Amino acid sequence: MSLKEQISVELKEAMRERDQLRIDTLRSAISALTYKKVETGNELSGEEELAVLQKQVKQRNDSIAEYTKAGRGDLADKEVRERDILMKYLPAQKSEAEIRKVVRDAIESCAADARNQGNLMKLVMPQLKGMADGNLVRQVVTDELKN
Repeated sequence: MSLKEQISVELKEAMRERDQLRIDTLRSAISALTYKKVETGNELSGEEELAVLQKQVKQRNDSIAEYTKAGRGDLADKEVRERDILMKYLPAQKSEAEIRKVVRDAIESCAADARNQGNLMKLVMPQLKGMADGNLVRQVVTDELKN
């Protein structure tokens, strides 16, 4: 069962339960998946579906940061709940300690002259794609390069 089909099944369940927030969030996800399918002109692979949902989660994270900065806790809370609904469809995210280990291994494996943030990110991101937030990875890389 594709991710879109799974979300559609859960959308019907949310409609039966009259859970409006879940309905709106799942409809938004289905809309984004459909838009991407039309844009590419063919069926989405599992990896492409995950990328669309990751983008949706990232948008929620950005909104949470902006709403919090603006003092709009009510809107930030709504975005947090929407993000949590979408996170259910993504693979488990790695902890900061796990990311730090991958970064340290990459630092040890590369030459001393290649130890800059850009090169290190190029080494680490393919290993962590879909399993860690890029901003967190960037922060860990920066911290490790300072040490």
